[in-house]
Amino acid sequence: MSAPPGWYPDPAGTPDRYRFWDGHAWGPQTADRPNAAFPSAQPPALFRGAPQAGTTGQNFGEGGQVGAGAVQPRQARGWWVAGAAVLLVVVVVAALVVRSISGAVLDGPEPPGTDPTPQSCPRSSQTDSSVSPSTGDRVRSGQLSYPRLPAPFGGPMPDDRTPFAHDVQTQHALVEQSPDGETIWVAWALIARLMAGDGFYGPEQGAEIVAGCVVALFYNNHEIQRSDTRREAITVDGHEAYLIESHLTFDIPGIKTKGETMIVVVIDVGQQGEAGLFYATIPDTSPQFLAPIRSAFADLQVG
Repeated sequence: MSAPPGWYPDPAGTPDRYRFWDGHAWGPQTADRPNAAFPSAQPPALFRGAPQAGTTGQNFGEGGQVGAGAVQPRQARGWWVAGAAVLLVVVVVAALVVRSISGAVLDGPEPPGTDPTPQSCPRSSQTDSSVSPSTGDRVRSGQLSYPRLPAPFGGPMPDDRTPFAHDVQTQHALVEQSPDGETIWVAWALIARLMAGDGFYGPEQGAEIVAGCVVALFYNNHEIQRSDTRREAITVDGHEAYLIESHLTFDIPGIKTKGETMIVVVIDVGQQGEAGLFYATIPDTSPQFLAPIRSAFADLQVG
């Protein structure tokens, strides 16, 4: 049984805060009292961490007790990782090196035409210093996996420079290097976990945030133009997902590549409060990498 819609103690453990449960999933709205007015509309929900039985929530009569489904106060297991109390934390300085492997700090200004700014990108609520390289013929993060990309893609490696994701595994293939040796451009694939406690609440909303954050954070002060070519709800291995495919254009000194294809897909993996992310970029100057990336995307598996 699921608890009826209402305000319940925030599963993140935030003191004196209540989060709205719509009867099926947690929403982003919070309040300071359990009898606050219901939100007028709910965003698409993904993360299904149902309230646990026996906790005071919204006042459904005397005592405010609800039946099966209410949240234990300060319970922070499963998808509400301990310490995930802050949603959409301000990213002041993101020492993130993703597109430029040489070590540039990618904290550029908001590009025209994109939604999330660096200040609105979520930050992962935990560190992943103990993540080991993915092994075997599939690259895995959480419940999501894809078939390992062949050479010249390197072996999968953990990466802690993506501020909004957990347990990141990456593969890349060299495309070019600037004459001064400062910038290395690659074809890139990334797989990771997204957590509701960090501000992600559904496949479409999650994909929107990731796509905007990638453009805002990964290109080191350079203006990026984004043109979406596909935006649609899809199914991945029988699970609900949302795909955004875009063409990015730019002009970066020392780099011949002037554009690339970006693929972002966020998948409901069936775990409480957790989604899977597959992200890839393929430079226009290296179209040979598009086929293996698309093949990996087509063979995403959950479980």
